[in-house]
Amino acid sequence: MKHYLFFAQLSYSYSILRPLQQEIWRRGDDVAWYLEDSCPDILVEGEKRLYAINEVMAYNPIAVFAPGNYIYDFFPGVKVAVFHGYPMKKRIEKIDDHFTLRGWFDIYCTQGESSTPYFQYLEKKNGYFKIYETGWCKMDSFFKSKLEAEPKRDRPSILYAPTFTKGISSAWVMEPVIRELAKEKDWNWIITFHPKLQTDTELIAKFEQLDKDFPNVDFRKMNKGLETFRESDVLLCDSSSLIVEYMMLDKPVVTFRNTHPGDFLIDVQELDEIGPAIERALTCPNDLMQNIRAYTSEHEGHRDGQNSARVLDAVDDFILNYQGKIKKKPLNLFRKLKLRWQLKYFKW
Repeated sequence: MKHYLFFAQLSYSYSILRPLQQEIWRRGDDVAWYLEDSCPDILVEGEKRLYAINEVMAYNPIAVFAPGNYIYDFFPGVKVAVFHGYPMKKRIEKIDDHFTLRGWFDIYCTQGESSTPYFQYLEKKNGYFKIYETGWCKMDSFFKSKLEAEPKRDRPSILYAPTFTKGISSAWVMEPVIRELAKEKDWNWIITFHPKLQTDTELIAKFEQLDKDFPNVDFRKMNKGLETFRESDVLLCDSSSLIVEYMMLDKPVVTFRNTHPGDFLIDVQELDEIGPAIERALTCPNDLMQNIRAYTSEHEGHRDGQNSARVLDAVDDFILNYQGKIKKKPLNLFRKLKLRWQLKYFKW
């Protein structure tokens, strides 16, 4: 029986890694979770958690999967990046953080046309990791869900989920807009924040008050991905990579000052344009929906529900053909020492 480990830093890790967990179990293998302090424990019955480093060492996984930007180099196993979203430039003047190399990973499991070619270029240039286009494991549940009927709604439901990126997030200007629309429109509102936004207590308090003031506003601590998306008809956002995920369900998105707008979005520049834009999105215009399908196909190359299977197959192929045979990862001495100091772990 093979052992695998999930390295979870934030709450979004659950919806990304659980489809992969299902495939591991289907193959008769075992998987455990190691949660950073920043990740809430919402594991359910049947899911295994390892609490201490010595438990991880004894478990001895053949691979460790991380949706975040770093991983502990001293954990056993092949280090696999499975990403926490699709590549979406947020700042025009910067290279997309999606492609930043930090020297932690042996494998990058890319998602499709928007990510694979550039990572292949980086692989050829650097030589210490391998690229496998597997599709994003999170999407397995999305494409399988299309065969199921969504929960019935008596009126339209709008999901508001802003990015956390400073200077781009709409969170600090959107509360009065939603307050006014909650009064005027016969819509339900679901509001969720990225975990990194939830440290702003003043901002959180404003939206919690909104929840108290209106029965049609539901402010939630956590966005459960597919489960949350299926409860809504339109996403209101800014420049979050969540946009691509939402559109995978053939649902329209309204954005406020998106940094890279296109014909697959209804993007507005002024706050008073948001209401009419949502009205239009709720009609699902045919040209918009066609553009959405064309755009999402660039990001996700595999829609057969087998992305997680390809991720595990990639690990097997790497171990068989490349482990110990390619260039060594960068020393990363400062970063390694920093992590060890935080954990008070100094073995090499």
